[in-house]
Amino acid sequence: MPTVYEGAANAPALELRKVSKSFGGAHALREVDFVLLPGEVHALAGMNGAGKSTLVEIVCGALVPDGGEILMGGGSCPALTPRRARALGVSIVHQKRTLVPDLTVAENILLGRLPRRAGRVDWSTVRAEAAQALGDLGIEVPVGAVVGDLTPAQQTLVEIAREVHVGGRILILDEPTAALGGADASRIHDLVRELRSRGTAVVYISHHLDEVLALADRITVMRDGRTALTEEIGNVDLPVLVRAMTGDRPVTEPAGRNRTAGPPALELNKLGGDRLRDFDLTIRTGEIVAVLGPAGDAQRELFPLLAGVRQPSSGTVHVGGARLRSGSVRASLSAGLRCVTGDRLAHGLVPGLSVDENLALADRGMKRPWLVRWVPLHRRAADTRRRYGVITLSADPAVDSLSGGNQQKVLLAKWLDTETTVCLLEEPTGGVDVAAKADIHRMVDELADRGAAVLLTSADVDEVRRLADRVVVVRGGRAVAELHRDDVSRDDLVSLTVGGHIS
Repeated sequence: MPTVYEGAANAPALELRKVSKSFGGAHALREVDFVLLPGEVHALAGMNGAGKSTLVEIVCGALVPDGGEILMGGGSCPALTPRRARALGVSIVHQKRTLVPDLTVAENILLGRLPRRAGRVDWSTVRAEAAQALGDLGIEVPVGAVVGDLTPAQQTLVEIAREVHVGGRILILDEPTAALGGADASRIHDLVRELRSRGTAVVYISHHLDEVLALADRITVMRDGRTALTEEIGNVDLPVLVRAMTGDRPVTEPAGRNRTAGPPALELNKLGGDRLRDFDLTIRTGEIVAVLGPAGDAQRELFPLLAGVRQPSSGTVHVGGARLRSGSVRASLSAGLRCVTGDRLAHGLVPGLSVDENLALADRGMKRPWLVRWVPLHRRAADTRRRYGVITLSADPAVDSLSGGNQQKVLLAKWLDTETTVCLLEEPTGGVDVAAKADIHRMVDELADRGAAVLLTSADVDEVRRLADRVVVVRGGRAVAELHRDDVSRDDLVSLTVGGHIS
């Protein structure tokens, strides 16, 4: 596998020296060193919260480091901003695509830089320049096609071509193959190799360590805001990388279970969506089942499909033995299915309302067609806040004034205080502190103890080990393993979700 990286005598394209960043009292980066050479594919790996996103945002100028030095091409960059970073050749392709779906491929590639003639857009030049940008990289996508009509792989290729076309010499690819199948992922890999041969320096971020081992020249593993390992790819294997990611920190073992699983509460039969493929799963009353997979994989589709926000492309869902009408939020709620989103402020809470008002949103007894019963609303909300440990500095503040942990407790209380047959919890402790996390874990245990069936999606393998009775591992949209909690270790779970196997 020839690379420009081997034997390159150039100065590093990018170098971070002792870079640190804190948010309040939390250290996101601690004296991180990172070197990226021209013509190198340098993989960046680490578990959720390891510091990868913070490092990338600093390189792109979106965050200012608290300490350390950033160099590009051997020169220091003391006041890096997004505009200056872009001018220096730093480009990023985010996991969530930034193309405009209603515009053509050509318009997206030249967006903000459309050539003009006599005061008007010169469309022939636009199409010719876009075709050249794609052709230079061997990408066969019609420049006149509407981006929203392209496949996910084609959209990724177009976005990479756009970033290279604007002069990207340092290209950051954030989970570029997360939602792609094998053939489509191979197209991205081929393009990365082509970029490397041209001297482009690539930072490749991926949870799929199997593809990293096949594609990268070097890899840096981050853990707890520090550099845990930097090594040439030929000197490491999957077990070495998994150990670098997990470290030797104490593991919270699963608590003992006294409850007994009952009859089937949730049955998914051949369920399919954009990413999910022929997914089968049965969860019994009083049971917690976790679906674990790489970031951006099919587990992200479970929430909209089960909540009724989206229509599945195939398969059926049964709750308590009765078939659930798909694509209906009302039907999901009536069946006792409670879906707690992982994005609490965007989709779970109403930021403009108070804590008590948010708690009452799912309580039909607090509303009448013509009025809100304020006195009983506040009385019941005060009791709910006490039982769920929601801490507020005033009687009924705005919900968006609370800490992340208290916001999450409000979101959980809103749904879990209603009659619940099945509960889907999407990243239930994302962005909360250790104390709040322990409280939320206790709430989930109590919910299952009351006989509810709990479906959990989480990127935190420690959380999965702590809560789940069974674990279903998904990769590439399909279930690849189903394991009882007593039969799998923490390292086994990490290995399975990044493309490995249990030894």
